[in-house]
Amino acid sequence: MVSEEVVSVTGLRQSYGGRTALADVSFSLADGVMGLLGPNGAGKTTLLRTLATIASPARGEVCVAGRVVRTGRDARLARRAIGYLPQDFGYLPGFSVYDFVRYVAWLREVPRGVAHDSTLRAIEGVGLSDRMSDRMRTLSGGMVRRAGIASAIVGDPKLVLLDEPTVGLDPAQRLDFRSLIRSLGARAVVLSTHLVEDVAALCDTVVVLDSGRVIFTGSTGELSALAAPDVPGDTAIERGYMTVLRAGGGRA
Repeated sequence: MVSEEVVSVTGLRQSYGGRTALADVSFSLADGVMGLLGPNGAGKTTLLRTLATIASPARGEVCVAGRVVRTGRDARLARRAIGYLPQDFGYLPGFSVYDFVRYVAWLREVPRGVAHDSTLRAIEGVGLSDRMSDRMRTLSGGMVRRAGIASAIVGDPKLVLLDEPTVGLDPAQRLDFRSLIRSLGARAVVLSTHLVEDVAALCDTVVVLDSGRVIFTGSTGELSALAAPDVPGDTAIERGYMTVLRAGGGRA
């Protein structure tokens, strides 16, 4: 059985202040985890914001859960199927973990009749059930990240977008994060990161962006196979990534 596409992007372009941020980006994703790699300024966050319907495409098409996003109404309806965790996400420090996740469920228009149970499942899924009543301001950095992921998965969205979710986590917390992502089940996850080892451990497919353009799409194995012997990197996939950047005119 072939999984249906959860998100597809065709000819996407974005510009800010006369600068091209994304140029003719195209890809599709069904269930599974896609890693989004690229140097600073490559367009990763712009792409995630566009997929999250925060930014409208300047040109091209974005389709989420079978809905092409063209109008404000399209965007609102599409957001019901999207969970988004920005790198720097806001919250009211006085909110409890439950309040924070439940509030995001309300924002995403999770039906009232299932919102409470969905909030509890999301909190349990990130291992914070015993801290559910704790104020957000009392949590460690790793726990705040877990609460953020709970807010991204509440309501069982079909598409989960995670922007640099392991920033600030220590090695043990990063391992916990990987286990958490593996436990998310059948849904499409886009993971933007600078950490190639996280992509190697978690992702089924990889998209590499540089200067707003897609310069590689394929599996982690295919990226590793491109590794040139004279580029830096401690693993085959790191050398493959650096090889792709060099070939694409990046800063490798």
